[in-house]
Amino acid sequence: MRITLVGSGNVATHLGTAFKNAGHQIVQVWSRNLQHAALLAYYVRAEPIDNLADICADTDLIVISLKDDALEEVASFIALKNVLVVHTCGSVSMQTLEKYFDTCGVFYPLQTFSKNRELDFSSVPLCIESTDKNSTQLLLVLGKTISKSVNYIDSNQRKTLHLAAVFACNFPNNLYAIAAGLLKEQQLDFDLLKPLILETALKVQEFLPEEVQTGPATRRDEKTMNAHLSLLQQHPELQEIYRLLSQAIIKMDKSNSA
Repeated sequence: MRITLVGSGNVATHLGTAFKNAGHQIVQVWSRNLQHAALLAYYVRAEPIDNLADICADTDLIVISLKDDALEEVASFIALKNVLVVHTCGSVSMQTLEKYFDTCGVFYPLQTFSKNRELDFSSVPLCIESTDKNSTQLLLVLGKTISKSVNYIDSNQRKTLHLAAVFACNFPNNLYAIAAGLLKEQQLDFDLLKPLILETALKVQEFLPEEVQTGPATRRDEKTMNAHLSLLQQHPELQEIYRLLSQAIIKMDKSNSA
């Protein structure tokens, strides 16, 4: 398939690489910054462009991989109307593209991406949606060339999935940063926590999270929780986070045992 990438960030880089490795042709890579476009274009053997008017009509699919708040503005400047156009955003409705294109859809990879970290794209769940059956079939076939998990998920479901991903990924990562900061205050290395973090992640591959919840809140260990709060006296904002999360764990535990 001939594919044009609109965007050159983390998602576009990993998607473009996966498409190229699966034998698809990346025709062009667009970015507002031509140098950024050129870096990805060189890797996927495509033409770099910084003008949306230069998008080649001889393409089967345009994939817009941009920040949510930039998506609609850029989409409105793409002149081609007879090409299937998809976006890769988790929280943006397909209707955003329907304003500008006859056939459109969503090709959302559910994963956290960094340019400097390789990953096995075949394990990344892909969430697809489109305006018609033919486009759905095309996206399904395309998805299966790069991933073992391709799922039809509508815009409402995808918004909830994206919300759940924030709770499962972005918030825990922030908590890791908080933990690293607390350790640094006592000249302790974050590496000490890595086996614990890994084991916790491995557990939820086999069990539901509520089945493997541990810690002082689960045990209703008020003495330990109060001691922790005392240690956070210089960080009132962290005390509040600690209280809220502990209360959530207790509430979940009560709900499961009711």
